[in-house]
Amino acid sequence: MRNFRSCATLKRIGITLGDCAGIGPEIVDLALKSARLPDSADYIVVGKYPDCSLGKPTLETARAAAAALEEAVTRARRDELDAVVTGPVHKAQMYQAGFKFPGQTEFFAERCGVKNFAMCLTGGKITVALVTTHIPLNEVSGALKQDEIVRVGQLLVDFLRCRSYESPRIAVAGLNPHAGESGKLGREEIEIIEPAVAELQSAIRNPQSAIEGPLSPDTVFHRAAEGEFDAVLCMYHDQGLIPLKLHAFHEGVNVTLGLPFPRTSPDHGTAFEIAGKGVARADSMIAAINLAVELAKKRKRA
Repeated sequence: MRNFRSCATLKRIGITLGDCAGIGPEIVDLALKSARLPDSADYIVVGKYPDCSLGKPTLETARAAAAALEEAVTRARRDELDAVVTGPVHKAQMYQAGFKFPGQTEFFAERCGVKNFAMCLTGGKITVALVTTHIPLNEVSGALKQDEIVRVGQLLVDFLRCRSYESPRIAVAGLNPHAGESGKLGREEIEIIEPAVAELQSAIRNPQSAIEGPLSPDTVFHRAAEGEFDAVLCMYHDQGLIPLKLHAFHEGVNVTLGLPFPRTSPDHGTAFEIAGKGVARADSMIAAINLAVELAKKRKRA
């Protein structure tokens, strides 16, 4: 474990390296040396990692990544860390090592005993939250529920307010092309999404806030990037991630909403093919750390 600028008044940000055969150790090191992180935090690398060959993940590197996650969540729940930033892991290796969760988002929620959580990603001028996440595309329609759209929408409102958007403007994307074309291309908008939007609108008591939708998915992200909306509530995983990564590939940050402490991560994978070659960019890790510090400060004030 390494400590930087230790001081009792600093926010304590725990950082895991992810799978150490990937670019995680490299981008964490670059981030900590970048002079692009605030001095108002103590950055602590969490976990013990084995020696390994870069680009060649093993069960040992996966187990070390899982153990680091366990240590990070335990210390955060004990209030020994104010926020956690997680490096990228290799899910296939993690599953072989006994990891039982679809992703790190679900891991943190289960370990914290949280049922009301969601995946959010932010980068550049786009922020998205996902109603459904790691499920096959052909199961999305059946998984969409009015109460789930409302639940994730309320988490998104809370996140935006935490980031000082006092009157958040949220676009709700439709599921089908052209948001269903008045029922001709699907009825999910009429039967599920429209009632959820109405419920969200009535739940948001600030009259200057705006919840609009369902809106056509092929234009809503352009409108968000142009500043018309502060965030987009998306119906499925790739609906949100494709535009976000196109718009802000190197600055995207994954945030788990609903946890008792901030948890962020860079929005990219282990990139084993470039590990150790000196070409990995730390921008997303830097953005993830900076957002963790920002959220930790605001959580303490709250």
